[in-house]
Amino acid sequence: MPRPPQGRPVTVIDATSVPAREPAARHADVAYIRATSPEQAAALRGELRRSAAAHGRDPDGLRVLAALTVDLGDAETTPEPGLGSGPQLAGRGTYFRGGPVDLAEVITQWHRGGAVDGFHLTPITPERDLERIVNGTVALLQHRSLFRTFHPGGTLREHLGLGRPANRYTLAGTSGATS
Repeated sequence: MPRPPQGRPVTVIDATSVPAREPAARHADVAYIRATSPEQAAALRGELRRSAAAHGRDPDGLRVLAALTVDLGDAETTPEPGLGSGPQLAGRGTYFRGGPVDLAEVITQWHRGGAVDGFHLTPITPERDLERIVNGTVALLQHRSLFRTFHPGGTLREHLGLGRPANRYTLAGTSGATS
């Protein structure tokens, strides 16, 4: 049977909690984090990348995404008090409330500061917010050249800029033959 185009499925781990960071650094292709400021996100990203390197991995093979629950409301509004610098921590994650332009500003600030490799946005009301993310926030980010206008590859791994992993069975067979 031929090998899948991705080599293996993309491994994603929520690395927000301290105990989850070790397995994320060792095994994940993508690590989700929750942070309320670009500085906090950059510190978590740096920690994960250093730990990945300590495990013999290329840190560039790990994508760190800020997980963010998004409430874009019914109209462009001023962000909630305290959101001027980033999302709020709420319950089990981070929560952003504002408009598509406000969200584009937060993403732009975090991207330009190198805080994360990207974002994992979860709309709080998909039937309303998903359209506002795509036609509002994404369109603004594309205009700023911060979001691609096409996907260059055919797999999720290629979309994320991750290499195709080596076939572990071929490696095992090769190492066994030379022993």
